[in-house]
This record gives sequence, structure tokens and C-alpha cells, in this order.
Amino acid sequence: MKFFWPVLVFLACSSTEPGITEELPQMTSSLPVVVIDTAGHTVATRFPPPPGFVRAPLPADGYGSFLRNQPLLPDGTPVRLFNGQLKGRQDVHAAVLKLDVGNRDLQQCADAIMRLRAEYLWQEERFADIHFNFVSGFRADYARWRRGQRISVSGNQVNWTAPSGPKTSYEEFRRYLTMVFSYAGTASLAREMKAVPVEDIRVGDVFIRGGSPGHAVVVMDRVQNPETGAVRVLLAQSYMPAQQVHVLKNPNGENGSPWYDPSQSPLVTPEWTFTRDELKRFAEE
Repeated sequence: MKFFWPVLVFLACSSTEPGITEELPQMTSSLPVVVIDTAGHTVATRFPPPPGFVRAPLPADGYGSFLRNQPLLPDGTPVRLFNGQLKGRQDVHAAVLKLDVGNRDLQQCADAIMRLRAEYLWQEERFADIHFNFVSGFRADYARWRRGQRISVSGNQVNWTAPSGPKTSYEEFRRYLTMVFSYAGTASLAREMKAVPVEDIRVGDVFIRGGSPGHAVVVMDRVQNPETGAVRVLLAQSYMPAQQVHVLKNPNGENGSPWYDPSQSPLVTPEWTFTRDELKRFAEE
């Protein structure tokens, strides 16, 4: 069955006009707050922190800022598959990232996370840090691809070819990612990432279960309550078949809030359930 959950939007207001009585702060504090700002064009502007939580500043050139400021398609945009068809379930997403999914059934859950990571490193010209392992264990270094080498796969044998001259265009970068998506997945990504405690969760970390099937979701943003220390995060995923990356709704979110409490175990997302010990991080972070 298909369901559609309407987005709940509430407005908060305040006033600094003279003559306001002292009772006004008590009145405004009980007003509903904005759960989703439909006018926001990025993760950070679309999703205000829950009441009592704040965003900590992140390095402007860091991976966290890259994810937090990912552009989004207009509010209400449906999730589409690689072939343009609608995703069967349209009740799981709070927003859709403005990121193409390609025209092949390749950019699934782990692939979308590798895509985001690789796009950030490409943007920062950290080409030597772009590398992912195939399920076989073969390490696919973008730096070698950039020098003109190509990956030859014959049965269980995977090798680099001789270089044919620099290939530095963005189109060649995307061809490299297509090769990676063809031979990597949750099993390989889970093995090459390092485990981190959920108490240290950061933007860019990944809840991942390797396997077939397996699944992975990435932390797109993080906020914290400065008084209690409690943390909330936004999660995003692709899925099967390959589909647009989307910020997830929280099935247990208060008033429709998409923010998750990462300390909960199990962590229940609309299409998968994780445990707190399945949190991992890219080694370079």
C-alpha cells in the first residue's frame, strides 16, 4: 500500500516592541515551532533544530558543512528512481536532495554515501583521498584513474591497466564512480569504515549494516541541547532500486519532526532498523 504523510508546518513568532508585558515570553514559549521550513533550499535552512537544540559551527571546508548545506529540491518533491519512475513508497522522505541518481540501477544506499563523500573530496581537490574498496577487497584509487589507468575485471581477477595520459575531467570522475558502484556495496563499505561510539556521532557518520541485503544511512546534520547534552540528527538514504537521495522522516518523531535520537537502540527508520553499534566513519575524518 502507498501512503503520503503531509508535512506539518508551524510558525513561531516573537516581539520586541515596547510595552509588552512580562507574561508574553511565557505565552510565546508554548507556541508550536517550525518543524520544517518549506521555503528552505538546503538541509540547514529546511530543517530548523528542535526546541532547545542548536547547531554547532562546523569548519566551512569540512565534510560536515558540505552535507549540512546540500541543496534540496522544492518541498513536496517526490522521490524518483533512476529510470524516472516514482519510488513505490512516498511516505518515507522529508526532503529530496538536488543530486542526480544517474540512469542505471547503481546508485543505491552505500553508493549514494560514496557519491556524497567523493563529491566533497573532488570539490576540495583531495584526489588522493578518493578511494573505495570493491567487495573483492580490490582498492580503487581515483588518483590512479585520474592518471589515465583503468580497472580491468575478468572473472575474479581485477587489475589496473597501463596509464594512457591524464583524465582529469568531471565526466571521467563520474565514470570512475560508475565503476565503483558496480563492484562495491554495503559489505565492502562497512569493512573499510571505522566503528565509532554513538556518543561521538558526527555529521558524515554512517549507520551501516553490510550484507546482501544490507543498508546504510548517512548523518546529514547534528544538533545538541547545550543544557542536557542530548543530540539529534538528520538521516538520509538512497535505496533499492537506485533512487534520489532523500532526508528521512522519523516514524517516531514528535509533531512530524524528522530529527532522530541516535542513542536509541534499535534506531528505527522507515525502511530499516539499525543498532547503536552499527555507526561508522570514513577513516580520513
